[in-house]
Amino acid sequence: MKAIFFKLIVICSLLFTFSFFHSDEEKSKKSFRGQSQDVYVNVKIDDQICRIELDDYLLGVVAGEMPASYEKEAIKAQVVASRTYVYSRLLNVDNTTASQVYLTKKQMKESWKEQYEEYKEKIQDAIQQTKGEIMTYQGECISALFYNSSNGMSENVENYFSGEHKDYLVSVDSHWDEQYDSSFTRQKVYTDKQLNQVYGQFVYQNITYYPSGRVKTIKINQKTYTGRQVREQLQLASSDFQIQKKGHEYIFTTKGSGHGVGMSQCGAQGMAKEGYLYEDILKHYYQGIEINKNKE
Repeated sequence: MKAIFFKLIVICSLLFTFSFFHSDEEKSKKSFRGQSQDVYVNVKIDDQICRIELDDYLLGVVAGEMPASYEKEAIKAQVVASRTYVYSRLLNVDNTTASQVYLTKKQMKESWKEQYEEYKEKIQDAIQQTKGEIMTYQGECISALFYNSSNGMSENVENYFSGEHKDYLVSVDSHWDEQYDSSFTRQKVYTDKQLNQVYGQFVYQNITYYPSGRVKTIKINQKTYTGRQVREQLQLASSDFQIQKKGHEYIFTTKGSGHGVGMSQCGAQGMAKEGYLYEDILKHYYQGIEINKNKE
């Protein structure tokens, strides 16, 4: 009898354990689909993992990624892009430009000052008005990349990031950027000595370009670099750059700011100014996507 009783206890324990973990797994799946009220994002800040409720996270992210003075439809487009982005990362991100920049309440107050309440309410409204919405392509959550401004065209994802072509991340017109990016054209000056320290000897030739106007490759000191590599090595605003030599200095002139893949935030502002809705903005920069309304 003792042996039978012991076996029954073991079986019941196993059933309880299975039920517990199965239930936990189902909760996780529902959260990913946006079916739960309590969706949390794991955000790595410095060396700590902070668990932040999704809507609070979106408030801090939009505050960190887009000027709150932008048009409401541009803000809503950013909210959906940011929500999609964090879901595509399975609700695990860090607090850097490698993921999305997140501002705390204290940082928002320091940034917005006397407009804190106004801007906070504006973004919270945008979050509620797009509640649960994410972008998908062929049923899958997309990689919703975005950046500050383009050179007038966005870029095919494979032309900047290593990886395969994605039909929804292709080059499209973004002529609004020049008008709405106050620093559309930037210049950075390097001396011969500074460039020689980076490349051994800065002798360049054979610059090739993508149809968008960004640099594809450039040969420096008999070695071929991509436009992205030079941009990152010299901390240029974009990979659309021209080089001019003056004496012992080289002037790098760039157009736009950022990698150029996905949604241009300045472009979103320009479209919103012209009366486009956030859905129009998203479907322009992310070709062929659908906006799914999940229940939260």
